[in-house]
Amino acid sequence: MSCHSNTQSHPPVGGVLSKKDLDVSKDRMKNLNSIERNQIQQWIGMQSVKFYPTQLNYWVTAEGFDKREARQDNSLISYSYDLYDFDDTKIYEEPVARRDAKFGHFDELKAVENALRFIHDGEEVTLLVPSALAYGTFGDEKKIDNDIPLIIKLKAL
Repeated sequence: MSCHSNTQSHPPVGGVLSKKDLDVSKDRMKNLNSIERNQIQQWIGMQSVKFYPTQLNYWVTAEGFDKREARQDNSLISYSYDLYDFDDTKIYEEPVARRDAKFGHFDELKAVENALRFIHDGEEVTLLVPSALAYGTFGDEKKIDNDIPLIIKLKAL
């Protein structure tokens, strides 16, 4: 068993933040998002593949991606994806995979769920995702730390 300090960085579930704490948190996320977006745009500039911004604040390798007709709630989709950091290191050996997931009834990363609405069956796309649309300020409590932007290679099966 390890020792932990009793200092909390966030309130417990059901805890209440003061307006000042909320403002500090909001400003931190806004600044972090701006920094990450700039870093991702610099990274894109060094790539041979073209990436296109989406309305939800991530980039994808398909032009006009989020202008396509969206899949409806309760429709089914099977998909898989691999997670990478921006050093192109694969984070988990096995991809995340779901069969016959029903829109409106599954819990997925915001950017992945949004991209699944627009991806065509059999299509593969790469997403560049700021941390706020990935695992945010808490990470995944396994291999992904807090505030880590991700590269997600998504495939509709």
